[in-house]
Amino acid sequence: MRRRSAHWSRRPRKRSKLPEHLGARHREVRRLAKLLRDARTREHEQAFVVEGPRVVAAALDRDATIEAVYYGVHADRAFVALDARMERAGIRRVVLKEGVLERVGTTVTPQPVLAVARMPTPDEGALAADGLVIVALGIADPGNLGTILRTAEAANVAAIVLGEGSVDAYNPKVVRASAGAIFGVQVLEAPAVQALDALGGQGRQRLAADPRSGPPYYEVDFCRPTAVVLGSEAHGLPPEIESHLDGHVMIPMAPPAESLNVAMAAAVLSFEACRQRAAGTAKP
Repeated sequence: MRRRSAHWSRRPRKRSKLPEHLGARHREVRRLAKLLRDARTREHEQAFVVEGPRVVAAALDRDATIEAVYYGVHADRAFVALDARMERAGIRRVVLKEGVLERVGTTVTPQPVLAVARMPTPDEGALAADGLVIVALGIADPGNLGTILRTAEAANVAAIVLGEGSVDAYNPKVVRASAGAIFGVQVLEAPAVQALDALGGQGRQRLAADPRSGPPYYEVDFCRPTAVVLGSEAHGLPPEIESHLDGHVMIPMAPPAESLNVAMAAAVLSFEACRQRAAGTAKP
């Protein structure tokens, strides 16, 4: 698919005051491309790319550690308030030459602002923190995982554990879909059985979301420490985790519907847990 040119405004703008204009062959630009496209590079460097002015601003709102910000031509003048925040924070600001964003970006219409951020340090103590824990297994769609992250932050979820088969949490599509929540929710990676055993050892009830078994979600006592396990719509949950669960939870649906999108299921369960805990009402 042909990419559109990066024009942030038809109005002529003054040339950027920032001194550096990097071309496609510059080592920093090559690094940007690798961080956007290669999970192993992200893991090795413990860094990833944030795309778009809104998500970059959201990262700042959540005190993310940003190494540098990269602007398309004139974008630093188009997003003056964001650039001022970067300057006050002492973050290095760089302008890319014409056409560079189209070459390194991952979207059809390239985002005018990119930033390289450090991966947040995982805190295993979050598994014992107050609030729901989500264990996500086989969530391969980046948009779904990003939406789960965004929902989890809004519903005050304590942590998300990514098990086997799930997409990299720092995939650029996940980061965009999270709308900054990747910096606001604890995300840990662990094998499913190991994670479930650890959560059970901390006294959490471990409930698998299932469209056909278990009590309705509104009858579950989410005031108890709880971990909800979500699987992919295509394959469900692996059978080997069944002996590491304490039960199931169901979201009733009107026929002929048989299942919900996994991100929507996460939203229903997360906000029910949030509602119950806010009200302080335990189920009998």
